Amino acid sequence: MKRLDPDKLFVEFRPCVTKTEPVLGRRYTLTHSDATAELFLTIGLAYAYDKVTAMRDEVLAEWRINHGSPYLFVYVYVDGQYGFSQSSIRDTIFRRELPLALEAIRYGDQCLFKTYPELDLASIFIRFGSIFPRYNKYEYWGSPKDYR
Repeated sequence: MKRLDPDKLFVEFRPCVTKTEPVLGRRYTLTHSDATAELFLTIGLAYAYDKVTAMRDEVLAEWRINHGSPYLFVYVYVDGQYGFSQSSIRDTIFRRELPLALEAIRYGDQCLFKTYPELDLASIFIRFGSIFPRYNKYEYWGSPKDYR
């Protein structure tokens, strides 16, 4: 991958979350600045809705468990304010930028992955949220190791 510029990634840990604990329920809110190309990763027990703007171009993710195995559930809000054509554009942009977003999460929370190397093998599932069936999808996107 290596699209990420680590100097432009800023990581914030919220209360009750350390660099290594907890895993389950650990939530990521990734936002960005179009003007500076900086990325802002907030790691907490709740999503950082205070960082979400009216653009709704954030990436939300959390560790969940299914049949005893952890997986990373990611959510993006595809629908925009202007209907189907806006959803098409946003879907294209999210799909283009998600590898960078996943790399930012993997890099920004690298202490967690060093402590629990098995998380690098966990599945990543992305929920593209839309009222339009064409864009309302749930997809497998590999493992965190694919984004380091």
